[in-house]
Amino acid sequence: MQPKVLGVLILARNGDRTGFYQDPYTYEPSFTESTPLGAVQSFQLGSYLKSTYLDSSSPLHILDMPLDPSHPIPPSQVHVHAKAGGEGATIFDSSIALLQGMFPPTPRNKIALANGTIVTSPLGGYQYVPVEMIPDSSDTVLESWVDCAAFKKHITKVYNSEEFKEKAKEAKHFFGSVHDYVFGRPTTLENIWNIYDYLNTELVYNQTFAFRLPPTLIEQARALANYHEDAVFSDGEAGGIGNVAGRTILHPILRSLERIAFDDDPLRILLIETSYQPFISLFHMFDVLASRPDLAGIPDFASALSFELLRGPAPEFRDFVRVKFKNGTDDSEFQTLRVLGHEDETIPVTEFIYRLEHYAIPDTKQWNSACGNNRWFPFESTLSTATEQTSMMAVALGALSLFAFAMFAVMTFMKHTINAKRARRNEAMVQQCGVSVVYGYILLDLLTEIVMMLPFRTMLHS
Repeated sequence: MQPKVLGVLILARNGDRTGFYQDPYTYEPSFTESTPLGAVQSFQLGSYLKSTYLDSSSPLHILDMPLDPSHPIPPSQVHVHAKAGGEGATIFDSSIALLQGMFPPTPRNKIALANGTIVTSPLGGYQYVPVEMIPDSSDTVLESWVDCAAFKKHITKVYNSEEFKEKAKEAKHFFGSVHDYVFGRPTTLENIWNIYDYLNTELVYNQTFAFRLPPTLIEQARALANYHEDAVFSDGEAGGIGNVAGRTILHPILRSLERIAFDDDPLRILLIETSYQPFISLFHMFDVLASRPDLAGIPDFASALSFELLRGPAPEFRDFVRVKFKNGTDDSEFQTLRVLGHEDETIPVTEFIYRLEHYAIPDTKQWNSACGNNRWFPFESTLSTATEQTSMMAVALGALSLFAFAMFAVMTFMKHTINAKRARRNEAMVQQCGVSVVYGYILLDLLTEIVMMLPFRTMLHS
């Protein structure tokens, strides 16, 4: 008996885009743009997801989703989160293209006005699915490796490892061969991502370059880039900082499973559109590479990782998770992955959550702790490197305020001491010289105090 699909969580990689440079030592991203090819790839993925989970004839049709394919999708049943990192809007563009394929226009997306007029949404009933985005300066879920001090140390550790150095020696011949085709780019193993991305982009869009590039160079570059990215975005321990890309994205995945399975929530589909890094970390955390070593490395454009929440048969009606992967548009369908050492295709949802939740990083505070980002003020936890100069100014102003307060305290104490001495002096002079002389001294003391306080007040107002 086919189990019922209660809900689906989809992790999708963006489609094709223009060249994309990443700093080899910090992974600070650069701006890139989506392409029509990338939009087509994401649209095809969306169409596949629709036929798999939304068509009424599919055995995996999601429970409580409309059976009529022309019925508009209720917004409460779908949640979409797109990465808005330093690469610009290319990942957001991919999410829109995917949603166009998954929720195509329908003439039933219309509304009746009070005057009797029927208005259909533009483009034949286009469905506007809300997409949640977090600015790149504060997205510790989908770009958690950037501005993470511990992750930068992890990168350095990878580069200094004997295995990495040995791999660089083995690749020496390749770097000598590719040197004339990368036009001044550093031909080192540390920079292999940028070498591969440049070759691949030119091979797709530059016919002259494609005619000149010798055979096997792109395959060698891809193999080395797979090795490099797999080493950087993984760790010997599931909870290690090398897996930070998977650990931060794991929290919304587990939370959504709980919402659907236990909270009587209307949510049925969670879509997270992101870059390739979390896939690598999750494959390691799920322990799938022993049976699928081909997944060690960079997933293709428009790849998708699916988490199906299934309701088992009576009498238990127990809920299970089935994890599937589709490697880009070259894969015709999802392939089931065996996760966490299970031989079966499914794993109880309670076990899945229990074994992974303590690795998840749920908020910015824990991300700062895991990354070893020491911050002076709580509100700085969402700041990126781009705003650290403002933070330093705040620290400087705070120090100046403390200095001013200390000066004020010292001068207050001195004033109190001087006033006490003046009172004793004035009392003695009243007895010796009379009141008029004392008034003269008091006036002189007052003028002296005003002159002394002028610089201090000027400093405070400035």
